[in-house]
Amino acid sequence: MLDELRQAAARQRRRRTLKALTLGARQLLSERGEMNGMAVAGTLVEQIDRLEADELNAFFERLASDFGPDPAQVLQLAQAWAGEPSAARLIALTQAVEPPRQELLRRLNRAPGGTAAILRLRRALLRVLPRRPELAALEADWLHLLTSWFNPGFLQMRQVDWNAPAQLLEKLILHEAVHEIDGWDDLRRRLQPDRRCFAFFHPQLPDEPLIFVEVALLPQMPEAIAPLIDKASTPLPPEQFRVACFYSISNCEPGLRGVSLGNFLIKNVAQQLQRELPRIKTFCTLSPIPGFAAWLLAAPDLAALPGLRKPQVDGLLAAWQRLQAATGGEWTALQHPAVHAKLDDADRAALQRLCAAYLLQLAPTPGGDPVARFHLDNGARLERINLRGNMSPKGLRQALGLMVNYRYDLDRIEASHSQFRQGEVARSRAVTALL
Repeated sequence: MLDELRQAAARQRRRRTLKALTLGARQLLSERGEMNGMAVAGTLVEQIDRLEADELNAFFERLASDFGPDPAQVLQLAQAWAGEPSAARLIALTQAVEPPRQELLRRLNRAPGGTAAILRLRRALLRVLPRRPELAALEADWLHLLTSWFNPGFLQMRQVDWNAPAQLLEKLILHEAVHEIDGWDDLRRRLQPDRRCFAFFHPQLPDEPLIFVEVALLPQMPEAIAPLIDKASTPLPPEQFRVACFYSISNCEPGLRGVSLGNFLIKNVAQQLQRELPRIKTFCTLSPIPGFAAWLLAAPDLAALPGLRKPQVDGLLAAWQRLQAATGGEWTALQHPAVHAKLDDADRAALQRLCAAYLLQLAPTPGGDPVARFHLDNGARLERINLRGNMSPKGLRQALGLMVNYRYDLDRIEASHSQFRQGEVARSRAVTALL
């Protein structure tokens, strides 16, 4: 009986909260005065920040159901425009199609702290979306607006060095997603003069890095990650800088999922380094291959890979058989460093060949490796596949120790991007020769 009373009280509280939020949202949409609107928006932001999970889900449902476009009005205006496609009728139709909740978010964004609140709301929305497909249109509105508000043209790129505020440096340690930063000594080494870190910031979130990239300045293109993140290594003098290697890129704000920032950051950093250090002629990455091991361990049908000629298929099948023999059929053995130490040159060549097939044939497809798709679609070229590039537990688990260099030729980026969009991977001769 007591539990039933508590549940009834909770339902009543949710109804009151949702009613208050709905009234506040409608009041905000109806306000004409800018100052009054900001006050209402500020109050609404405070109310939203106090919502519990079930109340927040109910608020999303209300936004999806009650703050969408009017179907009858849209149909009427669409028929009118189809009958007479004038500019005035197209403008009226466009205004009717836009859901009122988009304007609601715009007005919330004007309040102090509104941008951060909207990002927090989207984080919560993304968490429930897999279980609530009916909220997909609401998510589309959020993504549409955030893509505009966080356009790289509105962002500020800043270099982060050791003199940055401690709170900002802590966020680098917290959000590093590729190669974990092992405390302050590790971070300090990554910010030495032969290492650089650049991040995008938004004017409304000046102390919150949205995404950051780490760069190593080197004499030559690197083959392995361990020397780059060795916190005991000695910094190189500037006269040895010939290569800028992007070895880690990390998103810091889950609320911006789907908003493209990384490609612009890499290109902007490359252009800045080219101006600052004209001796640097090569811009590349040392990248993981997070999907390779899972693909190989699933025993793919190599003959079914798109775009292969019969001699290439025969070579892949021979490579498969060789590694099958080297591991005794236990392919997971390749996720252990001791097994790699026993592989001979032909075994290693077989592993490279299979990885080349995975990257070259599957990267242009929706199921291709996500890191490969990011860099290749960004206009990079697949330059080199490195054996024993990352022998850490994570590197072995994800890619059997392999890593990749993608090369950013600033004069060829657009051509390589177009080539990838047409289903072909820009690659070096050395990678082509692997198949």
